[in-house]
Amino acid sequence: MSHDKRVRRFRRLWLTLGVVRLIAAGLWVGNSSALWGGGDGRPLLLAHRGIAQTFPLDGVENDTCTASRVHPPDHSYLENTLPSMRAAFAAGAGMLEVDVQVTADDQLAVFHDATLECRTDGTGRVRERTLAELRRLDLGYGYTADGGATYPLRGRGRGLLPTLEQVVAAFPERELLVDLKNDDPAEGGRLAAYLATLPAERLKTIGVYGGDASVAAVADRLPGIRATSKKIMKDCLVRYLATGWTGHVPAACRHTELHLPQRYGRLLWGWPNLFVDRMRAADTRVVLVAGEGPWSAGFDRPADLAEVPAGWSGWLWTNRVDAITP
Repeated sequence: MSHDKRVRRFRRLWLTLGVVRLIAAGLWVGNSSALWGGGDGRPLLLAHRGIAQTFPLDGVENDTCTASRVHPPDHSYLENTLPSMRAAFAAGAGMLEVDVQVTADDQLAVFHDATLECRTDGTGRVRERTLAELRRLDLGYGYTADGGATYPLRGRGRGLLPTLEQVVAAFPERELLVDLKNDDPAEGGRLAAYLATLPAERLKTIGVYGGDASVAAVADRLPGIRATSKKIMKDCLVRYLATGWTGHVPAACRHTELHLPQRYGRLLWGWPNLFVDRMRAADTRVVLVAGEGPWSAGFDRPADLAEVPAGWSGWLWTNRVDAITP
């Protein structure tokens, strides 16, 4: 190769690298959270099941009884009960997440586990019991922090299991997020039938999430409701990764909710605060969850807040709103 050809090839290479640098700089400037993000430093708090007893996530599997491994209790609240929910809102929660299942007599019971043996003094599946049967159970029966030597919450949960209708009535102007625990279209249809009876203004304050099939059943009946599932979130994020560099928010990301750990968020255009601003403009809530493992964890201790991006103005997922608000 002649000297002149080598010079021309070298110049073309540098020109190409220069163009790439300019494009990269333009993408950075256009998607810089530091330059364009709001980030007023006022996170919103989503109280997961109200104020709950927490537990270590190490070694947790789908069938792990988490009530048998809670941290030593420093409060007496039981998740998914009205006292726990009232305490969460009083402590500063902006939204409440509750777990819902359909009972044998077609009621919308607020309870997490599909079976009763872990937390209560009952047996069998929630969907095999009537609401009256469930309300006779002690919801604090199975909680222990010392391998079963003591059960400090036993006897505190009898008669506390609420229905979704009771929760909605108890907090008439509050934001609620309903988690359909069973990915069953029939249960989604039952929830949709109840939600359809609510006034339009009240329905605006209620979101639904869960399995793909159950959430789809709700969205089909109530297309205007805020709904999310793994499929909905994946569709949104895949499309945003492809086009978000332009600032465009795809239709799949509008009027929904995104639950994201930081490890995923860091991949998104404009993360963190510009991304939150873009989604807020599209009427979508961004909820940051803690943890890097397979399970979503809450920001439950003051020390956990060190992991929150500076200036974060989206939502934070927490089981202990009372502990982190101060």
